[in-house]
Amino acid sequence: MNKPDLCPACGSTNDCTLADPRTADRPCWCYSVSIDPAVLEALPAELRDQSCLCPHCARVDIQLRAKPRPIA
Repeated sequence: MNKPDLCPACGSTNDCTLADPRTADRPCWCYSVSIDPAVLEALPAELRDQSCLCPHCARVDIQLRAKPRPIA
């Protein structure tokens, strides 16, 4: 069973604002980064487009550190 708040690659919390009803009206962190399509293609087909990867598995940690984070 897919859980939208967990990374499909590692099972950790993915920090997806859309998966949390309290923050679903805010854009997800993934909207502000470029995820290499090869990272997404490496997921098994049944896990794609089900939930966000976590920043680590999406390999965007450096991109996120370079951007100011909005105050929650």
